[in-house]
Amino acid sequence: MDEESVQTHRDVQVSTCASMQLGNGTLVSQFLLEGLTDIEELRPLLFIVFLLVYLVAVVGNVGMASLIIADARLHTPMYFFLGNLSLLDTAYISNTVPQVLVHLLAPMRTMSFHACLTQIFFLHFLAPWECFLLTAMAYDRYAAICQPLHYLVLMGQRTRAVLASISCLLALANALTHTILASQLKFCGPRIITHFFCDLPPLLKLSSTSTQANEFALFFFSFLVALIPCVLVMISYIHVVAAVLRIRSTEGRRKVFSTCGAHLTMVCIFYLTSVLCYILPSSAYSSLRDRVFSVLYTVLTPMLNPVVYSMRNNEVKRALLKTLGKERAC
Repeated sequence: MDEESVQTHRDVQVSTCASMQLGNGTLVSQFLLEGLTDIEELRPLLFIVFLLVYLVAVVGNVGMASLIIADARLHTPMYFFLGNLSLLDTAYISNTVPQVLVHLLAPMRTMSFHACLTQIFFLHFLAPWECFLLTAMAYDRYAAICQPLHYLVLMGQRTRAVLASISCLLALANALTHTILASQLKFCGPRIITHFFCDLPPLLKLSSTSTQANEFALFFFSFLVALIPCVLVMISYIHVVAAVLRIRSTEGRRKVFSTCGAHLTMVCIFYLTSVLCYILPSSAYSSLRDRVFSVLYTVLTPMLNPVVYSMRNNEVKRALLKTLGKERAC
């Protein structure tokens, strides 16, 4: 649908909404979610898959955070951010997957407008917070590899607190902006959200009022909370790679690249999929594309984070063995 057709459609909806309000009609206050699939035979299988992924993600991330809190050897700047990331991922995946599980078994996949706004708020609060944490972790790797003698000063307790606080405040500003703007929208036409959870791009497609402010906010905050942090991550790793290339030991290079490679992999998956979902205008929204990307950054990324960041780390293995009473040399 081209821009002129979209505008014409919205003009008709505005006129219809106005006449409904004058005639004591009611605006849409409850939506139907299209869900993951309409094929009944696939729903039990998808339920099992998403349930297993959710359990692995929650157990892995909560376990990782618990290990970091319990073991004094993990009370370092790197694990401070890993612990925060683990707790954040637990909340992040819990914002969508439990609802998906219920809707896979329910005959009707309904959601009220207020519940939709609540989900949008937490989605646009937790996702940017993760972006900023990933950026802080990249800076931590830069400080550890490029400035090893000043590492504990550069990443002191005050620095960590400032980075965490700024990340939270910027993410909160992003969430409040999108939620407040979305709360001003009116809906009186179709009420089917072509997604498996309530998100802004498919919601904007249903609006009978102008969404220009919403789309501008999406575009602006995509740069603020995704592209700018991504550039900062790239700058950090340019310095890291330059420092690694100066290491003469092959084993030393391999160890550093192994640690940084996992972080870069998750950064690429999370940033690329989330930015592509939100930086494009609502007229370019693709249901299939956004479902695939959304599964990647809202479901798989939180599950993979504890594995790619920490489970291959000998310090974490030793902490786990100590907790189990089976500590040994790794």
